[in-house]
Amino acid sequence: MLQGMRDDEDLGRITLAEVAQKAGVSISTVSKVLNGRQDVAAPTRVKVERLLETHSYRRTTRAARETPLIELVFHELDSIWAMELIRGVGNVAKAHQASLVLTESGTRHAPAPDWIEGVMQRRPRGVVLVFSALPAEVKQRLQSRSIPFVIVDPAGDPDPDVPSVGSANWNGGRVATRHLVELGHRRIGIITGPDDMLCSHARLDGYRSALGMAGIEADPALVRYGDFHVEGGFERALELLDLPEPPTAIFAGSDLQALGVLEAARVRGLRVPQDLSVVGYDDVPVARWSSPALTTVHQPLREMAEEAVQMIMRLRDQEPVTTRLELATSLVVRKSTAAPAS
Repeated sequence: MLQGMRDDEDLGRITLAEVAQKAGVSISTVSKVLNGRQDVAAPTRVKVERLLETHSYRRTTRAARETPLIELVFHELDSIWAMELIRGVGNVAKAHQASLVLTESGTRHAPAPDWIEGVMQRRPRGVVLVFSALPAEVKQRLQSRSIPFVIVDPAGDPDPDVPSVGSANWNGGRVATRHLVELGHRRIGIITGPDDMLCSHARLDGYRSALGMAGIEADPALVRYGDFHVEGGFERALELLDLPEPPTAIFAGSDLQALGVLEAARVRGLRVPQDLSVVGYDDVPVARWSSPALTTVHQPLREMAEEAVQMIMRLRDQEPVTTRLELATSLVVRKSTAAPAS
């Protein structure tokens, strides 16, 4: 469990005046660093930040300093599931009389280093980060300003001391593969996500578990790592379909990759689902409008975002929260899967 952030006086921690004295600067300079002001020399900023981190400084009277904003940070705003997360954060932010700020920064693993300077100036009520990790320095600086944060994590597994909301990736891989096995498929290919993301391995482990429970030996030749995008799904699907013994079904680790699989099947003259069954992952709106409509694993993206903002509000009110919240995934059966041809 994580407790809500408390004032530094309550914990007997260092005061602003003591930080200034140890750094050999004025209190106003320390205040500028805390507020993310740019008119502080870099060496001075580093010295003050290190003191704040060493002494676990926590800002007091947060409510008087914060702005009524919830900041949502992505590494790519044009991702197909970004809108679901935006709607979820926006729904709860509005209910708490807060506005939504969108920021694009960094890679899928963490925000860019310069992002933290901007958030120090904006002073939002809280930050929702769509990343798989959070650098220690960023975590400390948010904590020192009493800015609560939660990671919405559709793709990884953050550190255990970072509050986060995720989904059951292993179960998603299992139910997708079990569905294909129950239809009668025995050669089932998988295009999971990038090799450096834990969700990719969790979905792959679920796939292998479902095969094992059905008495089917997993064939390494049927496993591919993708990039969660259409092009990657298309290229990896062609590799699978061009094998001497191609699969009769493919489980794609994202709906975008599944769309690439559908195109690869068309290029190779295969009909879906008569000649090839396809299962996606995420259940984004485009899945139901593909041709044929895509059988997929529903990942509750909007609910994950809503839970993240609720966690921020509880942290802000110094209420205890569960460190890791994992929401259930489920299978949505549409028209892209069927029994294999004889």
